[in-house]
Amino acid sequence: MTNGSIAHVKVKRVTINRQVDADDELAVEEPLEIQLAYGSSAKPVQQSVSVTMRTPGCDRELAIGFLFTEGIIQNRGQVLESQRGPFPDNTIVIALGANEIPRLQKSERNFYTTSSCGVCGKSSIDAIKTVSVYKNMSDEIRIKAELFYGLPATLRNRQALFESTGGLHASALFDLDGNFLMLREDVGRHNALDKVIGAAFLDDQLPLNKKILLLSGRASFELVQKSVMAGIRIVASVGAPSSLAVQLARENGITIIGFLRNERFNIYSGEQRVVV
Repeated sequence: MTNGSIAHVKVKRVTINRQVDADDELAVEEPLEIQLAYGSSAKPVQQSVSVTMRTPGCDRELAIGFLFTEGIIQNRGQVLESQRGPFPDNTIVIALGANEIPRLQKSERNFYTTSSCGVCGKSSIDAIKTVSVYKNMSDEIRIKAELFYGLPATLRNRQALFESTGGLHASALFDLDGNFLMLREDVGRHNALDKVIGAAFLDDQLPLNKKILLLSGRASFELVQKSVMAGIRIVASVGAPSSLAVQLARENGITIIGFLRNERFNIYSGEQRVVV
């Protein structure tokens, strides 16, 4: 039985020499088909772009964030409206304004992506890399190291669904003074970030060059790639970054902080922004 983002199930709870019936809560994982509607009234086009496995909630933000971080749409003015498809829980249609043509050739993505991998459907190595409209932005950001220490606790306190299920990733935004701004959760780490970026896109808040992104897990290549697309300059993670994530961050002048916990962290790139 499901209730939005949480499924309630019966389980057998086993301890030493004991087995009891119990109730448990799981993070819901369901498909979402993202479609685009565009073209003139005389020649309308409605096209499926991707199916992603996600936790229901903030689906419009997820779809918009996905389309933006894939380079298919570039600015808020292109998006006219969104609507649910014939299967309300599993399809969302993003309609573009008149004469707005999506850059679908940039995605080169096969139809299905899993909740654990946002680039698994890419059809070539070159298709993995997308080009940000905010590339090569200069800044003079300087943040004291101790500001980062309290961010993980704030993230944990805001993760309502994780508290219930223990099975969701989160992406959170903070300002440069460490004030909490936004958090989104999802069974897929790339979906959680797409929801954050989608929300910022819809509110005309891009680029996010004066924000700190905090990830609840590791910093993978795809998460850094999405950060590049949104103009994020500082990415902190509770877990480790991958080698390719660090390489991409260095190429794009992004600060990567890993293993942020217990008032300590490692800086893998962009150390000039952190004042110790």
